Amino acid sequence: MTTRIGVVTFPGTLDDQDSLRAVRIAGAEPVSLWHRDKDLHQVDAVILAGGFSYGDYLRAGAISRFSPVMETVIEQAKAGLPVLGICNGFQILTEAHLLPGAMLRNNHLHFICRDQKLRVENAETAWTSDYTAGQEISVPLKNVDGRYTADERTLDELEAEGRVAFRYADVNPNGSLRDIAGITNAAGNIVGLMPHPEHAVEPLIGTGRTDGLGFFTSIIKKLVNA
Repeated sequence: MTTRIGVVTFPGTLDDQDSLRAVRIAGAEPVSLWHRDKDLHQVDAVILAGGFSYGDYLRAGAISRFSPVMETVIEQAKAGLPVLGICNGFQILTEAHLLPGAMLRNNHLHFICRDQKLRVENAETAWTSDYTAGQEISVPLKNVDGRYTADERTLDELEAEGRVAFRYADVNPNGSLRDIAGITNAAGNIVGLMPHPEHAVEPLIGTGRTDGLGFFTSIIKKLVNA
């Protein structure tokens, strides 16, 4: 049976089509999910794509967190459903308290768009198993509210439990504490990161490399071997 991976579209989502294409390139069946529909249509995993849902009104992800689809995503994620939050999707995951911490305005107060080098810190999650710990990859980064923050106790817990999934390498582009670019929950089924792996899955576009494809092949292998 083909692995089915859903991609949620909220008002203001920009990168849903890119994420659907990345899923297709990796070899799974992409399934479009609408924010007002609680039914996940029997998908095996969910991606919350990047963009500016609801125009980032109030806070990035603050309104989307209460969309009907998120009721089901939260419930099933807590039960083990693999969920990947990319950029705005990461912001939604923190607002939904599926991942700890919060995202603040970049420390330089400007939108940033660049290719970003990352170091893989945890290659044992459902979304990162095709990488190796310490591996450096390059994927596009584009955000204005990308500065990860949390209290010291939470940061220490993330470090101690190996839940920092990615760090910015070479340069910290937004002031994120401890250079954190992405994190995971304790079970490893939920991952959030600010950079965009869906824009680095084929040589023709994005960085011209395929460093982001491992996110999508990782989850397919995880589900196939479950």
